[in-house]
Amino acid sequence: MVWNVIAICNLMDLSESHRADAVSSLVFEANAWMRDPVYGCAGTIFQLHWQLTELQSQLAMAKAEIHNMEIRQLNLMALWCMETAQSPQAVTDQSNIYGVNNNSNDTYHHGQFQFQQGTL
Repeated sequence: MVWNVIAICNLMDLSESHRADAVSSLVFEANAWMRDPVYGCAGTIFQLHWQLTELQSQLAMAKAEIHNMEIRQLNLMALWCMETAQSPQAVTDQSNIYGVNNNSNDTYHHGQFQFQQGTL
């Protein structure tokens, strides 16, 4: 605990504007030594550094997953564009699957249900 006496004596050498920060640091360090008598605030710093490393790793994995999803989406869009360019009928077929009917009689199909406009 000799370091506490030396640190308190050094407070007198600081300007008044820096003394409050220095006192807060001393209180933090004293509390850290009470929680962890072996490592003190170094243990807290080590734990925070470990958490930071873990979070950076998780962030890198999430970014890689987002990048992979974007690539898959682009590949699917390219595949869809190639298929529609090869067969204009494919666009009409896909529209009918999703309930879009290009007929002018305002009848809409959705799965096994059929709706006439104005009948709901």
